[in-house]
Amino acid sequence: MIFQAELLIDLTRRIFQAVGSNDAEAEVVAQRLVNANLSGHDSHGVIRIPTYINWIREDKTLLNQTIDIETDNGSMVVVDGKFGLGQSIGQQAMQLGIERAGEHGVAVIALKDSAHLGRIGDWPEMCAEAGMVSVHFVNTSGMGNLVAPYGAIERRLSANPFAAGVPTQSEFPLILDMSACTIAEGKIRVALHAGKQVPEGCIIDSEGKPTTDPKTFYGPPAGSILPIAGHKGYALSMIIEMMAGALTGGSCTNPERANRLSNGMLSIIMDRSKLQTEDYFYNEVERYCNYVRSAKLMDENNRILMPGEIEYNTRATRRVEGIELSQTTIEMIQDTCNTLGIESGLPV
Repeated sequence: MIFQAELLIDLTRRIFQAVGSNDAEAEVVAQRLVNANLSGHDSHGVIRIPTYINWIREDKTLLNQTIDIETDNGSMVVVDGKFGLGQSIGQQAMQLGIERAGEHGVAVIALKDSAHLGRIGDWPEMCAEAGMVSVHFVNTSGMGNLVAPYGAIERRLSANPFAAGVPTQSEFPLILDMSACTIAEGKIRVALHAGKQVPEGCIIDSEGKPTTDPKTFYGPPAGSILPIAGHKGYALSMIIEMMAGALTGGSCTNPERANRLSNGMLSIIMDRSKLQTEDYFYNEVERYCNYVRSAKLMDENNRILMPGEIEYNTRATRRVEGIELSQTTIEMIQDTCNTLGIESGLPV
C-alpha cells in the first residue's frame, strides 16, 4: 500500500514519543527513518520500527542519550554513543565533527557503541550540507555478524558500510553509500516481508550453497551474506572492521557482544576551504562530473548517473507519489502501535 511521507513521519514520531523518547529525539528518528524510505532505502526506513521498539523494551537500545566525549585531542575525538538511538547519536556526532573540522580543518570522530545508525548515507549528506568532504567506516559488533569471509561458509564479518560525500553547487551532493557485502540485511528482510526472492549471488545457505530465498538466510540454521567482488570485498571488510571497531574502541565483530546491536563509525570530516579555494573546488567538481557524463553510451536510452543521484531522484518521486510498504510491514507496525495504545491510522 502507498503512504505519504508526512503520515509516516507523524506516526513514527508518535510511536517513539509513546515509548519514552523526548520530542526532539522522536522528531529526529521519524525524519531520518522516513527519509530512508523516500531515498529508496526501505531496508533502513520504517520497517525498522518494530525492531527498534523491541530493543528499547529489552534495554538493548537506550532513549534520550547524549554523546559523551571519552578522549579529546581537538581534531581527533573518541565519542561514546551509550547505545542511544543511532539517528540521534549519529546526528550529534556529525554536528561535533563539523564544528571541529571548521576549527581545525579536519576532524576524526571515532564513535563507539551507538545503537543502529540507520542509513549511513545520512551522515555524508549532513557533512556535505555544511560544505564538508567526508568519509565514514562502519561496523556492527556482535549481533551484526552477517557476512562470510571469502571462501568460507560461516559468518565472521558485519555488513561493513562505507560512505563518502562531496559537496557540489548542483542540485545534490555526490554521495557514496555502500556496503562491503552484496546486500544489506535489511534488504533481505524487505524481500522476506514482500514474499520475494533476493538477487542471485548475494547469499548462501548454512552449507555454502547459493540461494535466493530470504527464509534460508535467516534459518535455522542461518546462512550468510557474501562479500562484494569476492576477495576484494572481503579485504575491504577487514579494513573497515579495523577502522570502525578497533580504532573507535567499540570492538570488531565479536560473538561475545552478540546480546545487543552496537554500531561503530569512524568519520573523517574535512573542510575543503582549507585546501582549495571555493571557485577552484566547485568548478573542478562540476567540470569533472560533466566530463564523465559526456562519455559515449552503450545504449542511447542509457544515462550516466552521479553517486547520490538515484536517491535524489527517488526522493522527488516518492514525495509526490508516496512510499510503498508491504502488508507484512504494515501489520508489524500496527502490532507495535497496539501494544503502545496508539491509533495508527494504517489500513490493515
